[in-house]
Amino acid sequence: MAIWKEPTVTKEAPSMNTEPAVKRETDFPADVAPSTARRPASREAKESIISGEITITGKIDGAGSVRLLGRFDGDVHIQGDLTVDAGAKLTGSVRANSVAIGGEIEGNIESAESVEILSTGVLNGDLKAGTLTVASGSRMRGRVEFGWGDESSSSKSSLTLANRHAS
Repeated sequence: MAIWKEPTVTKEAPSMNTEPAVKRETDFPADVAPSTARRPASREAKESIISGEITITGKIDGAGSVRLLGRFDGDVHIQGDLTVDAGAKLTGSVRANSVAIGGEIEGNIESAESVEILSTGVLNGDLKAGTLTVASGSRMRGRVEFGWGDESSSSKSSLTLANRHAS
């Protein structure tokens, strides 16, 4: 008895296509770049990640989303979403479309459409947002204002308290 399988050979009709099945792009020398630029990724797919065990000092400004797993000292002003994962720390002011806090932010959240403070989240600073969701177990020290945008957004503003338990 054999412990391997014999390959089976099948005959296929010859292809009428004269082009090779796999086209190979032309090779460029290392010092010469091709004339066509790569197509940029869609805006929704852009997310910058600051990895754990990394500390960065500076400022983040621009469009796109940021996920913080490490430590960042500086202001974050983005047209996108900011996620601070559990164990991460941001020291500085924040301006973003939406903010999810699972780690710690020490600074003010100046304007956001929505803010979610997860059960492991800590916010030491003032908060201004359209909507606010606060999970049981989260901590915050500072002033909170939500729902004070233009009149159309104030009717949609809400505060959600998650996991309420009677004791």
